[in-house]
This record gives sequence, C-alpha cells and structure tokens, in this order.
Amino acid sequence: MQAIDRRYIRAIHGIRITTPARTLLDLARVLPPRLLERAIAEAQVRRLVKRGDLEDQLGRNPRRPGTRALRRLLDLDGGPAFTRSEAERRMLRLFRAAELPIPRVNSRLGRYEVDFLWREQRLVVEVDSFRFHSPRARFERDRARDAELAAAGYTVIRVTWRQLVEAPEAVAARVAAALAVRS
Repeated sequence: MQAIDRRYIRAIHGIRITTPARTLLDLARVLPPRLLERAIAEAQVRRLVKRGDLEDQLGRNPRRPGTRALRRLLDLDGGPAFTRSEAERRMLRLFRAAELPIPRVNSRLGRYEVDFLWREQRLVVEVDSFRFHSPRARFERDRARDAELAAAGYTVIRVTWRQLVEAPEAVAARVAAALAVRS
C-alpha cells in the first residue's frame, strides 16, 4: 500500500483523516458514478472542496484507481450536480444529451428552491411526480409559487415523470424553445 502524502492528512480530535479531495478520489474507486457525482456536488455545496483541489489530486495520482471516474465527472458540462431524485438525475442527463446549456440545480431563487434554473434566461424547470405533487395543498402551493415567480419575470415549465420517461425529446424541445426565446 502506498503512503498518503502528509499534505492530504488532517487531524480532528486526534483522529487522522484524509482531506475531502483525497477522500473523494478514494471513493471514486468504489462508488457508482451517480453516487460519486452526488458526493462531489455535496462537498462543493458545503464548501469542503473546490474543483482545484480535485484537479490537484488527479495530477498527483494519475495512475490511482478512480482517477478516470473522477475525471469523467469533472469534465461533465456544468460539472457535478447535486440532484435529489431519479427524476432530477434523468432531467439533467437529458439536458446534457440534448446539448442544452446546463442550469443550476436545486438553486435558491428568492424564497424558493427550484429544481433547475437558468438565471440569465429567467427560466425555471420543475420536475413533478404525481406521488409528491398530488395532494391538493401541495398542488395549490406549487401554483401560487409559479404565479409569484412569473410576476418576478420568470417562466416556469413543469415536467411530469411520465413526460420525462415517455417523451424526453419533447421535453428537451420545450426547454430548448423556451431558452431560445429568453436568450
């Protein structure tokens, strides 16, 4: 086993640990891509790691298992993204496959958190599943939120799970058309 460079070791309460960037490189060897992407995105959101820290690990460990997996995620258009559901992961893959500009994911917009946000184009895309958006109170809250965002100049597109699964090309076309109009 190769020794870990002391620059990548820290002590918390007397316990030796590796830095977040080194830990992510080690995880890249064993995690499936979707979980690794989530771990990287969460570490970035929590400001535990920067892209440069991960690039440094890749540069210093070019032959280490996991470097290819980590590099693939860093090279994604928009970089690793923090998604909360399978629907969000599918939607993000769809945007990448359709070569659409990559939005901010689960981003704050005023007092709301939206699934996908193109701030410059003032476009929001929300992915709705019947399971989580069907109770009447939730349905009404969603509509009130859409109205408030529209009043602030944002276009809100709602996409259902069924639309995403059964007609992804149509979903991509709707979003592309909205981005074109708002550019």
